[in-house]
Amino acid sequence: MQHFISQGWTTVTVGETTSFDLHPNYVQATRDGLGKVKLGAKSGEIEGFIAGRPFPEEPSMDDPRAGEKLAWNYKYGYNWGDNAAIYPFYWKYKDMNSGKLERTIKFNFHFLNYMHRVNQEPLPEISPNPSGMFRAIYVQAIEPFDVKNTQLLIHRYEDDLKRDNAWLYLGFQRRVRRLASGQVTDAFLGSDVMIEDFEGYNGRINDMEWTFNGAKNILVPFYNHNALTLSEEHKESDGYQFVEMGDKGNCFPQITWQLRKVYELENKPKDANHPISKRVHYIDAQTFTIPRTLTYDRKGDLWKSWQIGQAHPDNHLPINKGTGVAIDDSFTMIDVQAMHCTTGQFKGQVDPALNPVNKFSVQNLRASGR
Repeated sequence: MQHFISQGWTTVTVGETTSFDLHPNYVQATRDGLGKVKLGAKSGEIEGFIAGRPFPEEPSMDDPRAGEKLAWNYKYGYNWGDNAAIYPFYWKYKDMNSGKLERTIKFNFHFLNYMHRVNQEPLPEISPNPSGMFRAIYVQAIEPFDVKNTQLLIHRYEDDLKRDNAWLYLGFQRRVRRLASGQVTDAFLGSDVMIEDFEGYNGRINDMEWTFNGAKNILVPFYNHNALTLSEEHKESDGYQFVEMGDKGNCFPQITWQLRKVYELENKPKDANHPISKRVHYIDAQTFTIPRTLTYDRKGDLWKSWQIGQAHPDNHLPINKGTGVAIDDSFTMIDVQAMHCTTGQFKGQVDPALNPVNKFSVQNLRASGR
């Protein structure tokens, strides 16, 4: 960010640091599990976890597995709560030098936790769940016409040593195909974002080597959505307005930032064929969301700057008030080598009615694609 500012590409407006209180049920579940959770003998194994934050103790630089514990805290964090939807979600592809808008895709994204639920019925898990699924993500492209009804379904299992199952439905082919594991690191629909980037990191703990690099106070994109000067484009029928984009190439969300405590967490892929050498995540210490990530190419040079804006749920849509969910509300993925960006504008809704269980099935891909 210092580089972006020094180049005159953007400015940062600092807002008041505020508390993003997690839901009391999640906090209580964390208290109930205190001291009962431990790591297994190898990466990807955990014992004694029921719900809440598995390792709420302050991480120690002297603990060789502190990074792994932070990764588990992220996996079992309250990111989107028990379920939520980004409904709709606009992605825009831009040339950073010219500011040319190359493409706009309108999506709906849906998230559902099958296990470790703390707030929305059924509790503590959805049954039947014969495959032991922890979480599912469903994505549907709405427009433009050439990608309409392209759908993505990801099943993440409770057993971190078990590979995710993922399926892609291509609207123009009208068929479902299983996604090969390597495809999660391809550019998703031609954007600067890979499936593995979703939410900050969307993969298994066992796929990476995790290193805790210490705690620090830095500026991160946390803000009150309703207090911003918002975009006049894509206005919703209920009056909702999206975060505005601006500055260099229209690649930067026009938001305020907060000085907050973060944990610097580095992950390095175990797979030598992975397209990156490492990511450096800055995990918010209160919410365990990942507002900032720097991604390095195989040579070790900075490749991408990943920013996910977090909006306070009490200053957003009425349905989000009191949910304790830090609302993913804006993003920019900047490819600093190609001078290209993909931006995201969210309408995040913590609404169980938008996320029925049958939406997260392979059968739904076929039915929705017709």
